[in-house]
Amino acid sequence: MENSKLIIRDHLAIDRTKLANVRTILSYSRTVIMLLASGITLIKVFNKDSFVVFLGIILVTIAVVIGIIGLVSYKKVNKKIKSYYSPEEK
Repeated sequence: MENSKLIIRDHLAIDRTKLANVRTILSYSRTVIMLLASGITLIKVFNKDSFVVFLGIILVTIAVVIGIIGLVSYKKVNKKIKSYYSPEEK
């Protein structure tokens, strides 16, 4: 599709895609915060039980991995959106 031939429906679709991408990164962020809080709580509160501390470390590690995946996904989709449509079309 050529940029000069975009109609209002296309502009609205672009805006919906951008908003969906932002909503997705916010969901990833919410998940990361929940996993980090759970992992740190397990480590701090149950510091005598080695299995629970290990579980907390696993949760913190998973949170970091999910955060990186979410950020990479957001950047990739954002770049793809920008590559399809020129800055004049915003």
